This record gives sequence, C-alpha cells and structure tokens, in this order.
Amino acid sequence: MKILIAPDSFKESLEALDVCHAVQSGFSQVFPDADYKLLPMADGGEGTSAVLSYVLGGRWKEVRVHDPLMRPIIAKYLLLPNATAVIEVAQACGLHLPTADERNPIVASTYGVGELIADALEEGAKRIIIGLGGSATNDAGLGMLMALGITFHDINDSLLTHGGGALASLHKLDNTNLHTKISDTVFEVACDVTNPLCGLLGASAVFGPQKALVRSKSIPWIKRSVTLRPYVDSMAMKTVNTLQSAGAAGGLGYAMMTFFKAQLKSGFDTVAEVAHLSQHIAEADLVITGEGKLDAQTAMGKVAGGISQIAKASRTPVIAICGSVDGLKPAQTSQFNVVMPSIQKSRYDR
Repeated sequence: MKILIAPDSFKESLEALDVCHAVQSGFSQVFPDADYKLLPMADGGEGTSAVLSYVLGGRWKEVRVHDPLMRPIIAKYLLLPNATAVIEVAQACGLHLPTADERNPIVASTYGVGELIADALEEGAKRIIIGLGGSATNDAGLGMLMALGITFHDINDSLLTHGGGALASLHKLDNTNLHTKISDTVFEVACDVTNPLCGLLGASAVFGPQKALVRSKSIPWIKRSVTLRPYVDSMAMKTVNTLQSAGAAGGLGYAMMTFFKAQLKSGFDTVAEVAHLSQHIAEADLVITGEGKLDAQTAMGKVAGGISQIAKASRTPVIAICGSVDGLKPAQTSQFNVVMPSIQKSRYDR
C-alpha cells in the first residue's frame, strides 16, 4: 500500500516536515509494510521555501537586508537549480520582525524585499517565485521599488521617505532606473488572499488592524493614500478597486503586477504544481493531509482543502489530521475523514 503524507504545518506547533514524520511514526505501527511518501506542503505563506527546498533541493542564500524599520538583518531565500529563486516577503518585512509596540505601517517599509529580489537577479534567476503573506507593511511596494531603482517624489520634487504614510505625498515617480533584469524575469506570486488594493475589502481595511493601523491613528492617511492615484495610470485606476489579490501583503501584490507583470496565483496551486502533487496523489492508495485547524478557510485555497479536491478527481481516499475543527458543516468535511489527536491536543488547538 502506497501512503502519501502531505500536510500543511500546524501553526505555532509543528513545521510541515515534522508533521510528516509524526504521522509516519504513528501509521507505521499499524501499517509497517506500507510504502510511505513524505511531501510536506504549504500555501504560499511562511514555510513555502522550506517545503520546496525539501522537495526540489537547491541552496539557501543569506543576504544582509533591511527589516520593516530599516534595521539591518540577515534574511535568506532559496535558489533552485533551474535558475529559479523562491523568496518569502516575510523574511524581510514580516510581521514577526518588529515587536508589537514597534508595529507601525506608516513607517514600515518593504525595502528589504527589493534587496532580496535584486540579489536573486544578480545570482542569475530568470524565474522568481514570491510568497506573499505575513507582512508588517502597508506601503503598496513603495520600499521594494525604491530598492530596485524607482524614485518617488512629492510636489516639490523631494524624494519620499519610507513607509505607507509617505504615499499621501506622492506626486510623481521615475522608473527609468528600474533594475534592467526585471524585464527579462518571470515573476510568479503565490498568494492566498483575493482582497483588492483599496476600499472596504482592501489592504488597509482588512489587514490594517493586525499591523497597528488603528493604534497609529492613521485613518485619515488610509482615506488619502491608499487610493494611490499618482501611483497608477488611468487605465489601471479603472480596475484597481476590483483587481483580485492587489491588496496582498499591504499592496505588494499590486506593485508586482504593475511593475513586474507578475502572475498572481493561489499559493497552494503554485506549490502543488512545482511539487507535482497531482501525480503523487494519483499514484497513492491513501493520502493523509492536515493542518492545525480545519475551518471555513480550509476550502478556500488551503492545503487540506486543495488536496481533497485533487484526490476527489482521482478517487483517492483522504484522511485529514488536525488539532481542532471550527465552524465546518458536515458537507465540507465529507470529502475526507477527520482525525483529531487526543495526545497533547492543547499544542495544536490554537
């Protein structure tokens, strides 16, 4: 019997590969002669590059960059043998980098993300996969683009400072010095949110509170700057409020689509494609997946939901192991059997 173990991480408890080993250890006691295939998965957020490193190999590159508050840090990204780089924006502008008291999207910058991209381009990357998620920023890619050569000016032609608050003073931009290798590079952005850049479902309104927008008394700034009128051309402005995923990572999604011609894809779909997940599922007699909590988001591009859909097409049975189940109707769990570990359940029920 061929058993494919392909879980997501259990947030704040176990990385995906650790979950794989734990599941294999348990199942081996019952099915010692089974042929186990470990395929840790991710949905484009934190941990995506580690998963792809396990599946595809490659080498890690450490780079000295700037964090959201422009402090020097060491970040890393993955270089794959086929001239592909995998970059997680959270490495340079993650919400975990500033303390809770330091979080302030008015000044937080994505400059470090641009530094990682620039380094990957100099390493010869022709394809860059970017995982959007977990950012502490809301600058619509302002800092990232600065690091890659674009200059932003106010009405007096002075250069803008870092952070989303500076966008309120934006009068014009000059992209003549944008990194020359960008035009020859394919950018694929792995993203699991569909929020537009602006409006009630936009980057600031939906994700702003966790980045301390309200605490920083920035409501007037939100109303002014996230329209980004000087930032986009007249044609783009017609779609900016409906452009799917433009609001990802505080507007980084929109910047990448606009200046890199990036293709935004489901994070799970991106990882599944690179890891040849469909083929592995088709070859398996049983698939075991899971995540820390099965909830309403499971069926919206998360690992367990995506795997169940692929397995359904090949009629492969699926077991989902989780720490807790919240708000799922029976019809939403009918595509797989749900198992909740009783041992150390408190570690997973978060």
